[in-house]
Amino acid sequence: MSVVKHRILDEIALIEVSNPPVNAISAAVRIGLLETIEELSLDEKILAIVITAPERTFLAGADIKEFGKKIDAPILGNICDKIESLNKIVVASLHGTPLGGGLEVAMSAHYRIAAPNTKVGLPEVLLGILPGAGGTQRLPRLCGVSMALDMMLTGKHVPAKKALDAGIIDVIAKNNSTIDNGIEYAKKLIKDGFKPRPTSQMENKISDTQEISNSLIKIKETASKKYKNLFSPHAIIKSVEEGLKLNFPEAISNERKLFEECIQSPQRQGLIHSFFAERANTKVPELKDGKPIELKKIGIIGGGTMGTGISMAAMNAGLDVIMIEQNDEAIEKAKTKINATYDRNVKLNRINNEQKLEIMSMFSATTDFNELKDRDLIIEAVFENMDIKKEVFSKLNQICRKNCILATNTSYLNVNEIATVVDDPSRVIGLHFFSPANIMKLLEIVVAEKTSTDTVATAFDLAKKMRKVPVRSGVCDGFIGNRILSKYLVSTYHMVEDGASPFHVDKVIRDFGCAMGIFQVIDLAGGDIGWATRKRKAPFRHKDDRYVEIADRVCERGWFGQKTSKGYYLYGEGVEFLTPNPEIEIICNEERKRVGITPKNFSDQEILDRYIAAMVYEGTKILSEQIALKPSDIDVVFTNGYGFPKWRGGPMKYADMIGLDKILKNIQKYSEEDPRFWSPPKLLEDLVKQNKNFDSLN
Repeated sequence: MSVVKHRILDEIALIEVSNPPVNAISAAVRIGLLETIEELSLDEKILAIVITAPERTFLAGADIKEFGKKIDAPILGNICDKIESLNKIVVASLHGTPLGGGLEVAMSAHYRIAAPNTKVGLPEVLLGILPGAGGTQRLPRLCGVSMALDMMLTGKHVPAKKALDAGIIDVIAKNNSTIDNGIEYAKKLIKDGFKPRPTSQMENKISDTQEISNSLIKIKETASKKYKNLFSPHAIIKSVEEGLKLNFPEAISNERKLFEECIQSPQRQGLIHSFFAERANTKVPELKDGKPIELKKIGIIGGGTMGTGISMAAMNAGLDVIMIEQNDEAIEKAKTKINATYDRNVKLNRINNEQKLEIMSMFSATTDFNELKDRDLIIEAVFENMDIKKEVFSKLNQICRKNCILATNTSYLNVNEIATVVDDPSRVIGLHFFSPANIMKLLEIVVAEKTSTDTVATAFDLAKKMRKVPVRSGVCDGFIGNRILSKYLVSTYHMVEDGASPFHVDKVIRDFGCAMGIFQVIDLAGGDIGWATRKRKAPFRHKDDRYVEIADRVCERGWFGQKTSKGYYLYGEGVEFLTPNPEIEIICNEERKRVGITPKNFSDQEILDRYIAAMVYEGTKILSEQIALKPSDIDVVFTNGYGFPKWRGGPMKYADMIGLDKILKNIQKYSEEDPRFWSPPKLLEDLVKQNKNFDSLN
């Protein structure tokens, strides 16, 4: 069955592209489009061609099945050029999400009508490439250089009204009847005497060379900081800038040359891995049979940083929220914080005042636990203490409906133990949000021993409603992310005690592409949190474990990071960003002397090798214990929750890219110094012996 069909309606030809489920531009679509266009171009009776789709969306970009493979001819760019060159009016009738190649096809048409639900965009940058079918040349001609680059550098989706105002589309239809809308619009264009209007010949939006030059200076300055380690954003800017100085065919040729350079970039491999990993993370066994319960009303226990963040994430998802706090003062503090956040969103034009009021109407707070009796789901977000959490769950067990799902936001604690105080542990689950919970995308869904499939399915459904990236985790101390974090933190403290500067370590990690250095993260989260964890674990620490006390000395002085204006770095008004606390090096030297260590220098490479080795070491153990179902889940956790550069794919993908044999050799070398901490994981040894990689386990 052909994915591209056409029919003649008097003087109008209607092309319908139907390639479910997402109407991707596969090889079959490209072949069908080209053959159809060539056939119709010869029919002199036809005055206009309408390109549309009966599916849920107009063409929605490249076929993900072709990612990473050689693209079969014809290439989309040639098809777009062919469409634009037709001597008949070509109308693109849009609906849904014409993204990437879909928008490039639409821009090669002469006129564009869009259903009200339409959102357009060129998100190729998220895959480490640039729009390679004329997108970098046609979009600036429609909406101007500044907006075009903003769309291409962020990958943002632009709604129909904004696209109309910018000039990307010409008309917004009154309804979503995309076929009828396209035909009626084409008839009107013919009746009113309109002619073909190639986008390549539209010069109005690119005529002010001085304004464009000034814009490009600012954009390049921002990009040099924001996209410091990335290749494709700079290639996009280069394609636009150079294209404006060339005739259109030359500009298209230059775009394709830069597109090929992006294809060859190793960053593309990492970004495509991330793309697929974030779509594979919902392939968990519980979702085969589990049925989510309908969520309308939820309760949040605790109004601190996590409680308010989770509340806002729920309200943004359209859920009715009741927050429980200890007293009226705490309630007012939480309300003030939530209100201030939405006021800021109004000020930044993310929402309007009416939307703010509507969202706030879904929130209430009380000290009375009995108000939770009609809730569908309750999320506990109190202090990280097992006794306190078990006390909360005991209360909920007495008050809540028997089918109410009870979730804990614990970062480390044993969810199985928390579930023991509930009559029906099948409805207990861990929902580990990341701070700030209303912004951070990652959600670790922690499945306990007795958690039911329906409870797991409901948790994944909640993640979808909240627009989170969910990852399933089993129960262990710290789950996936914080357990691996603990490993490389300890490894880092070993390095620091051996002579490395904390500030040198952070610089290496940032230069690698991470959003923040390790000690920056500690200061941001609050050093007291890790201190509490270390004290909790102290009774269980083996006498032969190497324990570095540098972090304890810092905390004993009350230096918890940003919250105290002092940690590893200094904070406050007038203090330059990333100003080291000079007393940190003094503490490090004192501790080295106390334990009898002569400090040595560490190169950038040595620091990076240990950082990666520690993550891969613990990641491998997590896989062996089935805490994580597959290596790509670990990658998703770190690229979405811990600032690991997405263009490197994640720690497990990066290990594949540099070679597992290299990682294993490093771990074997470190194990000679400390066999308790660095004993080579069997799974890693087996993979190297079998000449396999982590990707083989996905």
